[in-house]
Amino acid sequence: MKIPDIELANISRFRGALMGVAMLIIILFHVDLARSDMFFGLRRMGNLGVDMFLFLSGIGLWFSWMKMPSYKHFYFRRLIRIYPAWLIIASLYYIPRIPVHDLSTLINLLGEIGFNWNFWLHDELAFWYIPAIMMLYLFAPPYMQLIRRHPVYRWLPVVMIMWCILVQWVTPIHHAVGHIEIFWSRVPIFFIGINMGEMVRQKRAIDGQGIWMLIIMFVMTSASCFFLEQVRHGQFPLFVERMLYIPLTITFILICNRVLRRTPQWFNKSLAFVGSLSLECYLIHLHFVLDYLPKSWNYWLTFFVCVVITLPLAWILSKIDKLGVRR
Repeated sequence: MKIPDIELANISRFRGALMGVAMLIIILFHVDLARSDMFFGLRRMGNLGVDMFLFLSGIGLWFSWMKMPSYKHFYFRRLIRIYPAWLIIASLYYIPRIPVHDLSTLINLLGEIGFNWNFWLHDELAFWYIPAIMMLYLFAPPYMQLIRRHPVYRWLPVVMIMWCILVQWVTPIHHAVGHIEIFWSRVPIFFIGINMGEMVRQKRAIDGQGIWMLIIMFVMTSASCFFLEQVRHGQFPLFVERMLYIPLTITFILICNRVLRRTPQWFNKSLAFVGSLSLECYLIHLHFVLDYLPKSWNYWLTFFVCVVITLPLAWILSKIDKLGVRR
């Protein structure tokens, strides 16, 4: 019996649902769980949701760039997608937390609301994904232009992986920029996503027999990450696991596509709805919902209540964003 080919176009077809999966596993990651729990390792692997976002974003950016290769159009579209929601949430979060006494505290407040500058300066992680993705967006158009003209530069993600090693173990580099390792170790998957964008756009396929290779890679990487988190959590540099996340992200997405082809439409549409609000959910769920739920609740109750509260708030925020943009 012939195994159906692995259609890369399904990454685009199910992109919304995949973004929904990524958002849900990020919420699972943020819900507290005792180290002794057998689910602890899998819960920690919810970190993978960030890599899924970045990979899918890279593919989406390539589609956008091929339709209109304009720097002005690209940056404007990214700005209006992220910045209105960010300004609202950053103002609500930072204004009560940063009292303004003098010029320096005012500058600090404006820097946090403007572009979360304490992430870059001191690894402040409250909303680290926002400054990280904005920085990646800044470099995406030059990279896309470069690989269109000189395809050999598609190998640059290998250089980025090498850079992660240098950041961790070359002392002068580590002292200078090692505090934002969480950013450096996510850079390769974003640009790999851009590299795969053309394959997805042209609807290329992988021979069905390749599913066994995907399964082997998925099992090896997922089992390794689970062991590292369940047994050796805190005993290894996190960037090592995030390098494993690169093949794990790609294989997990391709395997999810095989599943989503068979799941009911209502299920896929529900995930896609969550995916359409992923930015707003990210901004709201942790510091405006989870932080206020009772710590005595069990893990799954906390997760479900967080999702139920976060989704309508995220929907309202998205509507406010759109209203502000139209005006």
